[in-house]
Amino acid sequence: MKKLKHGIYNIFKPPGPTSHDIVNLVRKISGEKRVGHAGTLDPFAEGVLIVAVGREYTKKMGQLLKQNKTYRAAIRLGASSDTHDLTGRIVLSENYVKPAKKDIFSALKKFTGEIIQTPPSFSAVKVKGKKAYELARKGATPKLKPRKVKIYYIKILKYKWPFLEIETKVSSGTYIRAIARDLGEVLKTGGYLEKLIRTKVGRYNIGKSVKLDRLIKNI
Repeated sequence: MKKLKHGIYNIFKPPGPTSHDIVNLVRKISGEKRVGHAGTLDPFAEGVLIVAVGREYTKKMGQLLKQNKTYRAAIRLGASSDTHDLTGRIVLSENYVKPAKKDIFSALKKFTGEIIQTPPSFSAVKVKGKKAYELARKGATPKLKPRKVKIYYIKILKYKWPFLEIETKVSSGTYIRAIARDLGEVLKTGGYLEKLIRTKVGRYNIGKSVKLDRLIKNI
């Protein structure tokens, strides 16, 4: 059986598996232990996952991790989640006013440019040597340091209460779940991420992503 060649692959991650699951699968079909990815996608998310196979290519992951990323996201307003996405414990909000599109447009301006963002408690950011999500799952509330990120733009693609669809281009380290959370706070409606698609990482775009079954067939 042929093995997957060393190189950098633009893989389409479907909803469900973790980014690590994809890396493990690529290890199996390549026979190469040195496999890495350039930026985690949450299990519920889909889209571009850049995977490097072979030592000479995994060395380049540091550069790819720093690349800007573009996403399409669906935000559910009028409710909140402890994970800031649909996989968490959902709580419906009360005593809010349904915002008009112009109110949302105005609120989104607060998140454009260089901003200070606090990562979600359910994230891989390390707190005293442990991943924040490991602490959060045990009922703790990890204290995460706010950090500077850059959001190049946020476009409203569609709005029909309670769902808001956006497209955004962001710097490395930006959490789209945090944008949903913070937008909900500004609008006083609550908000969480219902769907997330990563459409671009640097020069790699979703239009040229390879699905896993096709990748296996082409070996």
